[in-house]
Amino acid sequence: MRIGFIGTGAITEAMVTGIVGSALDVAGILLSPRNREIAARLAGRFPLVRIAKDNQEAVDAADVLFLAVRPQIAEDVIPKLKFRKGQTVVSVIAATDRSTLLGWISEEVELTQAIPLPFVAEREGVTAIYPPNRAVAAIFAALGTAVECETKEEYDLLAVGSALMATYLGILDRTTGWFAEKGLDRDKARAYIAPLFASLSQRAVRDEGTPLEELAREFSTAGGLNEQVLTDFDRGGGHRALTDALERVLLRVRGDDR
Repeated sequence: MRIGFIGTGAITEAMVTGIVGSALDVAGILLSPRNREIAARLAGRFPLVRIAKDNQEAVDAADVLFLAVRPQIAEDVIPKLKFRKGQTVVSVIAATDRSTLLGWISEEVELTQAIPLPFVAEREGVTAIYPPNRAVAAIFAALGTAVECETKEEYDLLAVGSALMATYLGILDRTTGWFAEKGLDRDKARAYIAPLFASLSQRAVRDEGTPLEELAREFSTAGGLNEQVLTDFDRGGGHRALTDALERVLLRVRGDDR
């Protein structure tokens, strides 16, 4: 399998790093020269990687082509390219719907959309794709986990989920900051809280058949400290603020952010 990338930003770098270290049978990876610094760094690190002379060369050489340009320039870049009928194309371009992409591509390709996250570099990413595609799912499964969405509605909702990363880390930051205000060394606070959260996440992954509400009760003794914090969080508007934020992001994802 030959893989091509149009666009060489941070996500391309993460995907290439993960692919090279995976068990995928890849004959070569061809990068467009849009970001010469990142492209040169990847080509210098990995013998499988080389830099195309231009975007079209990357398209022509690829069995699987990833479109990874910024959404602001996608309309200028993609319509200039010539694709092959039946070619597997994967768009990781944010906030750009499928019909728009197909209009720019102007060829009968197998188009899949995906939301890879930076963790694919360590092959620990979870990636939503739409529509289901066995070959594309296999690539992202090698980079962690692939979640194939049957409908655009499912895909849009998981796109909203990807917007929670900064909030998660923000909770960690605010908590360690509070510990520091109370006199605990911030590094020591982080050394405790970050693994605690990681352990909870791993428990949720391992016990995927157990409802999260049930897991929350398991960690909330009646009248205990965990129950108290959860209750105060809810009474203070935490759950409402989270839901409202998710609703607003969903409007943006669907293109209705008025």
